[in-house]
Amino acid sequence: MEKETPLVEMRDMQKAFGGIRAVDHVTVDVHAGEVVGILGHNGAGKSVLMKMLSGAIKRDGGEILVNGQPADINNPRDARDYQIETIYQYLALADNLDAASNLFLGRELTTPLGFLDDAKMEAETRKIMSRLTPNFRRYTTPVSGLSGGQRQSVAISRAVYFNAKILIMDEPTAALGVEETRMVAQLIGELKKQGIGIFLIDHDIHQVKTLCDRASVMKNGKLVGTVNVDEVSEDDLLGMIILGKNPRENAA
Repeated sequence: MEKETPLVEMRDMQKAFGGIRAVDHVTVDVHAGEVVGILGHNGAGKSVLMKMLSGAIKRDGGEILVNGQPADINNPRDARDYQIETIYQYLALADNLDAASNLFLGRELTTPLGFLDDAKMEAETRKIMSRLTPNFRRYTTPVSGLSGGQRQSVAISRAVYFNAKILIMDEPTAALGVEETRMVAQLIGELKKQGIGIFLIDHDIHQVKTLCDRASVMKNGKLVGTVNVDEVSEDDLLGMIILGKNPRENAA
């Protein structure tokens, strides 16, 4: 059976800084409704790879395909045009503003007379957030007063509201407690149901086993391999990260 076209395919991606090959001929992809973990130690090249997709870094070589078509991504605005959004670990939220003001920050809704339409922005925020995080209630609280998981839900809701089809999530559960982590896991489950493809940058093997369908492991800028997470153990993933050993090659 022919496999469906990936939402995003990054082929033979390359990036060097001086003499160091940060990303060395790496190919990864993600399908609709799938979470692909991008794993590796600090310096493995995973963040650089994803920054080329988000438009934060220009690639030296390689090709990005979105829905099977070549995508010209040179800056974050280009990425947004292809419905690619990034949720950074240090969330780009304005602490003194509430959820609705953050959701529409820089893209505010206005009345026909040109005034801010606060009522509509709050109504739209309630609509999208109740779909993604039904238990969220703190709509009028400045986001500085929200928990880590709640802040994540505001950032993710903003991306989804503005039609993101591909999300890059940078260590979404870092520094979160057990309950908060569970909340983010539910959120990711909801995004999958909506057919959104997610690249999840992480080095926590347990989280990758819990949240991801596949994992692409990088070491020293190269791709060690891509595996289905339910077909490998945490030790297998650890071996890929530390030793650069692909468990499939061992089995051969």
